[in-house]
Amino acid sequence: MAAGLIGGAALGAGFGELLRVIVEASKTAAMFRDNLEELASMLSPIEPVIKEIQSFNKAFDKEYETEQLVEIVNRGKKLVTKCCKIRRWDIIKKPYYSHKLLGLKKSLERFCQIVMQTHQARDIKEVLFETKEISVGIRKLSLKEGSSNGNGICNQVAVMGPCRVPEPRGKVLGFDEPLKELKVKLLKDGVSVIIVSAPGGSGKTTLVKQLCQDEEVKGKYEDNIFYVSVSKTPNMELILQKLLQAKDYAVPEFQNEEDGLNYLEQKFRQLAIIPILLILDDVWPGYEFLVHNLKFELPDYKILVTSRFAFPRFDDCTYCLNPLNDDNAMTLFRHNAFLQNGKPCIPEDIVNKVMKSCKGLPLALEVVGRSLCGQPVAMWLKQAKQHSKGLSILHSNTDLLAYLQSTLDTLDDEAGIKDCYLDLGSFPEDHQTPATALIDMWVEQYKLDEDCDAFIKLHELSIRNLVNLVVMRKDDASEADSFYNDHFVMQHDLLRELAIYQSSFDPIEKRRRIIVELSRNNFPNWWSEEKQQPLGAHLLSISTDETFSYNWGYIQAPEVEVLVLNFRAKNYVLPVFMEKMDKLKVLIAMNDSIYPAEVSNFQLLYSLSNLKRFRLEKVSVPSFSTSSFQLKNLRKISLVMCNISQAFEKGTNKMSDNFPNLLEIDIDYCDDLMELGEGLCDVVQLMKLSITNCHKLRALPEGIGKLVNLEVLRLTSCTDLMSLPETIGSLSQLTILDISDCLSIKNLPTGISELHNLAKLCMRGCSSCNLPSTITKLQHLKDVICDEETAYQWEFLKSYLTNLKVTVHEQDVNLNWLQIFV
Repeated sequence: MAAGLIGGAALGAGFGELLRVIVEASKTAAMFRDNLEELASMLSPIEPVIKEIQSFNKAFDKEYETEQLVEIVNRGKKLVTKCCKIRRWDIIKKPYYSHKLLGLKKSLERFCQIVMQTHQARDIKEVLFETKEISVGIRKLSLKEGSSNGNGICNQVAVMGPCRVPEPRGKVLGFDEPLKELKVKLLKDGVSVIIVSAPGGSGKTTLVKQLCQDEEVKGKYEDNIFYVSVSKTPNMELILQKLLQAKDYAVPEFQNEEDGLNYLEQKFRQLAIIPILLILDDVWPGYEFLVHNLKFELPDYKILVTSRFAFPRFDDCTYCLNPLNDDNAMTLFRHNAFLQNGKPCIPEDIVNKVMKSCKGLPLALEVVGRSLCGQPVAMWLKQAKQHSKGLSILHSNTDLLAYLQSTLDTLDDEAGIKDCYLDLGSFPEDHQTPATALIDMWVEQYKLDEDCDAFIKLHELSIRNLVNLVVMRKDDASEADSFYNDHFVMQHDLLRELAIYQSSFDPIEKRRRIIVELSRNNFPNWWSEEKQQPLGAHLLSISTDETFSYNWGYIQAPEVEVLVLNFRAKNYVLPVFMEKMDKLKVLIAMNDSIYPAEVSNFQLLYSLSNLKRFRLEKVSVPSFSTSSFQLKNLRKISLVMCNISQAFEKGTNKMSDNFPNLLEIDIDYCDDLMELGEGLCDVVQLMKLSITNCHKLRALPEGIGKLVNLEVLRLTSCTDLMSLPETIGSLSQLTILDISDCLSIKNLPTGISELHNLAKLCMRGCSSCNLPSTITKLQHLKDVICDEETAYQWEFLKSYLTNLKVTVHEQDVNLNWLQIFV
């Protein structure tokens, strides 16, 4: 009967049946009573909310969303039933079944976390790909256990959805009084809008984040606090979408903005039983209308705004955040400038001079303090002398930028750290920058030997507090293999502006890097000059929004080695002048709109004979096997959130002929990839193939066995991948195979035994995967990284595989990184 209930995706009924069986068994199966009672106490609080997942799935056509969870429930009932049949004289069976119950507990802990995260944050991946695919999100949530410490300064963790308030990073110091004052304003009746205004770097966002950690504030607003980062060029469509998705509401196509606002108001009205707090972070002049448009007549509904500017129409409800007083400023400065367990050897008067020169500005105190941490006295004296000249950092942003510029003096020019920092201005404000994009730039531009060399530079910037290095999923094994797809970079607005400011001193034709933001038909003067000088820049970054006309004009940039195109559009036109960039080595094209863009002038890529790496995000990619698509020096292709159904189909040419030196392909979150085209299998020189988070991928081609030079194959989180082809045994050079979180793989192929060079196998989240008996032939296998359930199988094989080390992986997932999409 229970099987019939669950067979129709009635997850709630199945769960209830499992709980009943466990409770009954705990009364009769004395041998396992402790285990069963622990399971019952863990599951009982979950039952009231389990029906939510079931209700989510009803909104979609597919019914396999909860299959993995249903399977856990089924296995659990069978196991508990077996335990009830074990008699006292069968004590020899107790260790085996106790171990099985422990495995069930681990699976159910993951199950419970799915329910609670669904109840609180729902689909945490919705900001990465089409949000209507909530079925993928539910299964992805099952992979995200616990919390993590990120790298460097980003070490605060919180479970949150797309509009959840991120926790403040690091230790919050000096805001006790502002917190009390702002809290009084927020909780005061009759005030619907509050503006927190202060210069950039004053700690406005940190103050608001910390306010939302206050118990009284959380008690009043509960889960009805919404956080949106607005920034310089807000998009109302995206704001509406994210606010609706925060509560998993469907997002229909709106006829116009007013239609969308009316729909949001209707949904907010349904939530208004509990007061609602909407936080709009970093609103710029000219966009005050956002506040007006989002004001709804709801009981106790409030909007809290942060801005580095003052808005006269909101003078009566503005809270001006003042600089820190000397005591608080010194506490914050010392926290960043001196090792916590070390005794400072810098004279107190010098420390005081440098601290006072920061004028109580938290960002300056943090950045300057970190830049001087561990530096000799001479460097402190130099800083104190410069700042004693009376340079102000509060009068304007320009002064602040000039002041912060001095912090770059501590960067090592010989190691190229300063150049790497300045390159960070190439990406948009408040943008999540993939570490892999920066690595591609730096490896080719600065002639680094390995990707890990570029990552070391990124880590150096992180420990100096010049970037936030966010690790979405902490995985030491992947880092050891120089795989950084889960690493992202965020930067404070002013630190980005500092990088751009620092790059703009020379005349335009002599600048090493040129960073341009274009809107409508507004070009900088030098762009449209009749007698334009050839540009000497090695890096060119061009950002456009949806209003840009794509009447590019023409510029001469023959020295460009890295071209970064940031855009937000449904249709995009590549600039014609890139055809003459004969020295171009790296192309990065990143679309910040919701859906993949159709790109015109794609054929311009064919003329880039020196191109070594290209990275495309949210782009519809044509076939790589056309006769005209030939890039003889191309070494790496990265495709992220792209439509690639045609990319690897066989065409008039073989991909190996078009890309004779291609060594690496990285495919991530490409949601339309259901089958990998045979055309890719012609690239026999390929050494690394990563296909990750492609949830609809069902099968790999049999021809994959032709990739005889492949050393690394990653298939992480391809949740619908059913099996690996037997021809995988032909990959004689394969040393790393990663099938982690491929939930649907039930059996490894017998051909895997032919991978005689396989040294590492990662199979986290593959607890249902059975190992073939032939796997004992993998004599070079040294590392297996798996879950506890799978480790049980491997332990029995250690007598055959004498060099084998089995690591039970405790996955750390950092959800704080989601704030960067808001």
